[in-house]
Amino acid sequence: MPDYTQLIDEETWSFIRKTAEFYPDDAVTRSIEEQRQVYDQMCRALNAGRPDSVTTQDVFADDVPVRVYTCGAPNFTAVYFHGGGFVVGGLESHDDVCAELCVQTGYRVVAVDYRLSPEHVHPAAFDDAWSATLWAIAEFEGPVVLVGDSAGGNLVAAVSHAARGRTDKIHGQVLIYPGLGGDNYSGSYLTHAEAPMLTRDDVLFYMSIRHGGPAPTGDATASPLQDTDFSGLPPSIIFTAECDPLSDDGKAYCDKVKAAGGKAAWIEEEGLVHGYLRARKMSKRAGTSFDRITTAVEALGQDLWPY
Repeated sequence: MPDYTQLIDEETWSFIRKTAEFYPDDAVTRSIEEQRQVYDQMCRALNAGRPDSVTTQDVFADDVPVRVYTCGAPNFTAVYFHGGGFVVGGLESHDDVCAELCVQTGYRVVAVDYRLSPEHVHPAAFDDAWSATLWAIAEFEGPVVLVGDSAGGNLVAAVSHAARGRTDKIHGQVLIYPGLGGDNYSGSYLTHAEAPMLTRDDVLFYMSIRHGGPAPTGDATASPLQDTDFSGLPPSIIFTAECDPLSDDGKAYCDKVKAAGGKAAWIEEEGLVHGYLRARKMSKRAGTSFDRITTAVEALGQDLWPY
């Protein structure tokens, strides 16, 4: 087992301990409603607030609730899918992240409140992500970049795969510590099976809730790594945390896109843990990574490739 006391710096440990104050070790054994209450409480406690220059509007993308963030008069749009294992999270959980993404890029940000499991098993979340993306493409002029963390990174890739040949407005995708349906019996799934913030058992638990049982095989809308064709995808930038069982999913996805002739970059953030976006104000490493993420989003929207 890795020595996390050496890999993880004190700032990040402070974030881990702060999270643990609200998110106890037995959280996954509690009812789904209790898990959501715990998660929402943690999100509120660590919320950094919205910059004053941001305005928001809650609307419906067809039948899907979304929150549109603007700062000035944007010509580009980022569609954001939040993390939470397909079980927790929503418009409030990542409100400050989306607001800061809006300010730092100057882009309009459309945050998507997709349906959660177990009330709505797969493919409900994908269907909502797809509908909201099509709505954003039709509603706003200019290029679109898809962005998401954790479960949201899964949705980003799934939508990008489904969109091939159906729209040319998706200019890039940014995946942040995504779970993409990789082999959970090898690599980082085993090396970091007991990592702080997310364990392998947590991943398997959330996967079972999402699908109401075993995950389907060969379904790229559920597990993008199981697609048989990785050609024709938009330029892809994948950020992973070193101390995360999902790390190898990001690397494997990057390798497959590149092998198919596409543009892809994999950035492994040393000493960081799953969920580190929420640590960006507490950890220099996390804050630096968030700056890299916003730079990546901005670059892809403008068809720049600095990798």
